[in-house]
Amino acid sequence: MPVSDLVVRQGMVRTIVVLGLVLAAIVALAFGPQWLETAGTAEERPECDLLSRACTWETDEGAWRVELSTLEEGDQGMEYRLAITVPEAPDRFLAVLRGQSMYMGEYPVPMERQEPLSYQATFKAPFCTTGAEMIWRIDLQDGQKVLENVPWALVFRAEK
Repeated sequence: MPVSDLVVRQGMVRTIVVLGLVLAAIVALAFGPQWLETAGTAEERPECDLLSRACTWETDEGAWRVELSTLEEGDQGMEYRLAITVPEAPDRFLAVLRGQSMYMGEYPVPMERQEPLSYQATFKAPFCTTGAEMIWRIDLQDGQKVLENVPWALVFRAEK
C-alpha cells in the first residue's frame, strides 16, 4: 500500500472519530438530563394534600408516613406540626418549604428526632400579601440532597 493511501485513511479515521465524539457530546447535552432523572420533578408527581390526609408510601427500605396538622393561629399566621415516620434515619433530615403556586423562596425546617425513626417539627408558613391562596410544597432532604424516593408532591394550602 502506498504511503499516500495510508495517510488518507488515517485522516479519514481521525475525522470519523472526531465527528463521532462531537455527535455524542451533542446527544448527551440534549438528552442527558432526561435520562438521568429518576423521580421526576415535583410538578410531574401527583399531589398529596397534607392537611386533608397523611401521605404514605413504600420503598425498598420500608414504609414512610408524612402528616401535617394545624396548631394555633398567631399574629404571624397559622402554626403547623409536621410529623414524619421513616424506615431509616437520615443523617441531617430537613423539610424544605417551597412555593408551589408562587415562588416565595425556600425555607428549611430542621426535623427533630422524637424516636429512632420518628421526626417532628413546628413551623409557620410565610403568607403572600397579594392573596390568600398560597400553596406550599414540602421537599424532604438529607442535608443538601433532595430525597428522590418520594412519589408525591407533598403540598398544603397555607391558612392566614
